[in-house]
Amino acid sequence: MNPTENQGGQISTGTPIKLINNKQMRLLIADDSKLLRKKLRDELERLGCEVIEASNGKEAISLVLEQEPDGIILDIVMPEVGGIEALSTIREISPNVPVVMLSSAGTPQKLMQTLKMGAIDFIQKPYTKEQIVRAVETICRVRIKNLKKAEEEAKKLQETDEGGEPQ
Repeated sequence: MNPTENQGGQISTGTPIKLINNKQMRLLIADDSKLLRKKLRDELERLGCEVIEASNGKEAISLVLEQEPDGIILDIVMPEVGGIEALSTIREISPNVPVVMLSSAGTPQKLMQTLKMGAIDFIQKPYTKEQIVRAVETICRVRIKNLKKAEEEAKKLQETDEGGEPQ
């Protein structure tokens, strides 16, 4: 027996991390280091995630619009559009997508700034595999919560429409 969740609600490592209806989680990695993206891709794919990559913030924003990832791992220092500016734009176009910041430029000010902007976590480079597993588990929990909330809101709207509200 190899359950996806243990009794404490934590997703165990070694089993693929899935969303509602056993859907594979699609994560976007945005980092200008090709080596880091490859290493992170390998780790995320071992966790059962589908991975898309961007080498800068501009590409990340485009991929959020095109691919609608379930979560994002975003570097701060990147060419063209940096991670903080990309986070701001991503929050405007996709306010509920969970974003984890991953950076070697992790000053307390940048940490607070990104958390205030809606990032759910901040990981300092160099990272550990355990930090990535925890970040993916957090992304999954937040994404599931957001999907359930959206389903409930859609159901309420449908019930209101079917209820024949007076016009």
